[in-house]
Amino acid sequence: MPFLDRREAGRRLVERLRAFRGPETLVLGLPCGGVPVAFEVAGALRAPLDVAVVCKLEVPGRPRLVFGAVAESGVRVVDDDLVVRAFVSPAEHSRVERQARETVLRNSARLRRGRRQLPLSGRTVVLVDDGVTTGNTARAACALARAGGAARVVLAVPVGACRPIRALTGCADNVICLETPAMFHSIGQWYRHFDKVGEDTVRDLLDRATGELGDRPPTQPLPTF
Repeated sequence: MPFLDRREAGRRLVERLRAFRGPETLVLGLPCGGVPVAFEVAGALRAPLDVAVVCKLEVPGRPRLVFGAVAESGVRVVDDDLVVRAFVSPAEHSRVERQARETVLRNSARLRRGRRQLPLSGRTVVLVDDGVTTGNTARAACALARAGGAARVVLAVPVGACRPIRALTGCADNVICLETPAMFHSIGQWYRHFDKVGEDTVRDLLDRATGELGDRPPTQPLPTF
């Protein structure tokens, strides 16, 4: 197991991200699992932390088969070839996408608790997740950063499947991935501790990061994720 937990993965990821430290850098964690990783990155880079809310588009009746993703600001990415191969009808496609957009709006409101989305224009946006399996949510997050006017888009993950990671180099200016194992079945297999990350944890990490920029008070220790 290359990573103890998400916190340790974030600390190891920082070693490859120090060159991006600067006043215009913004870190976005992909909820929910990517936020504990992003929290460590944001603290080390002394950068603001926000979330990039994304929702997968799953083939009806086959939840492990993902044909795209949607994100905030109306962003969408779709694998049209997979839509055809999986026989997703136009009506099903519309329904799945509508439900996913509702989920994005609902999750954005719940996670930020009234905070405004941090502006992306002109910034170096570092997108952080706990891993990449298909690459759909990462693609949507990159598209979200582009749509927001980011000057530079950096995708940073501890582990990912080889083919999606290679494909994502066409979406981001820089792709940082510490481990690309040849035998990749799931993200969780590459962590010793991979507990589910709840919305309360995400909100707590955002609260702790807001306005602190590396000068966080020694409150409750973070749990193992």
